[in-house]
Amino acid sequence: MIKDRTAIVGIGQTTFGKGIEDSELSLACQAISAALDDAGIAPSEVDGLCMFAMEDGREVQVARNVGCGDVTFFSEIGYGGGAGCGVVGQAAMAVATGQCRVAVAWRARKRASKTSRPWAQTKPVLGGDQQWSRAFGLLRPVDEVALLARRYMHEYGATRDHLANVALAFRKHANRNPNAVMYEKPLTREQYMSARWISEPLCLFDNCLETDGALAIVVVSAERARDLRRKPVYVHSFGQGLPPQHTVMTNYYCDDPLRGPSWACAQRLWANSDFRPADVSCAQIYDAFSPLVPLSLEGYGFCGRGEGGAFTDGGALEWPDGRLPTNTSGGGMSEAYVHGFNLVLEGVRQMRGDSTAQVANATTCLVTSGEGVPTSALLLRN
Repeated sequence: MIKDRTAIVGIGQTTFGKGIEDSELSLACQAISAALDDAGIAPSEVDGLCMFAMEDGREVQVARNVGCGDVTFFSEIGYGGGAGCGVVGQAAMAVATGQCRVAVAWRARKRASKTSRPWAQTKPVLGGDQQWSRAFGLLRPVDEVALLARRYMHEYGATRDHLANVALAFRKHANRNPNAVMYEKPLTREQYMSARWISEPLCLFDNCLETDGALAIVVVSAERARDLRRKPVYVHSFGQGLPPQHTVMTNYYCDDPLRGPSWACAQRLWANSDFRPADVSCAQIYDAFSPLVPLSLEGYGFCGRGEGGAFTDGGALEWPDGRLPTNTSGGGMSEAYVHGFNLVLEGVRQMRGDSTAQVANATTCLVTSGEGVPTSALLLRN
């Protein structure tokens, strides 16, 4: 078990934007170098690399350009949005088991490029088992999630007001964060309700941003972390989840379409933890689309089945007075969308005490990755 045996000691990120000129490799190296500077660790000490499989075998290029020493552990995790917490968990396991001493995990993405989005290229989309879903018009992820959202509304009486609660809370947090794409760009409920449809019942503001940028973290042993310049943030527990009968993004053909990967992931996460959902100070929940948040609230045990929509009422997700301040930097919907890796960095900032929407006396933070794909989650503590 890796409980509290490792800590995140450095974080780094590039600016976020659309059409950034730097290559994905350049962005990755910038973020990793910034994270190492934050930790006060020389690049030559890095001997572990953990990355998203969608970065297309970039370990060698990163190691050479950042200036790593001998790399004795490297791994990749697939499924895009489901990998963010997974690469951090792999880094923590590698350090805890002695496979390496200093591990970095990162995500770099030029999301604004149309060619970076597979649904913009119909030929590769219509292969394998995807030909049985996307051929009927479910071409984009938003269309796939919209179908789940409609089922959720039908089954449990959730409404667009519940989805608006999510979008408005995260925009409010982004308005306080100078690094957020939506900094100082307020959103009202009236604007949300009158926004154009993207895929009913999801409107423009139910969708994540399309962002270029990169982020990285550094993991070392708990013992070494105590001697470094930044306050250690301990990886308390880690889980991954792939449930039976699962179909990526179109989980319509299993016995229970609304019981997604978060339920399987949560079992392992809480089994490895000394804490329970009621102990969590704040959460960073993967939000490529607003309906994923109530589904994840249920999967990770913050409320019962069908109660995720109502959980968002009364400002429950908002800082500073909500019962579970969530996505306190703005998340994928209002800070930036880099496959959810910015949620990991915000979890670290909350545990350090330097978030732009800092939760008072925060001691634990749940970070989750994509609901709808094989997923992962972390529980961080200070």
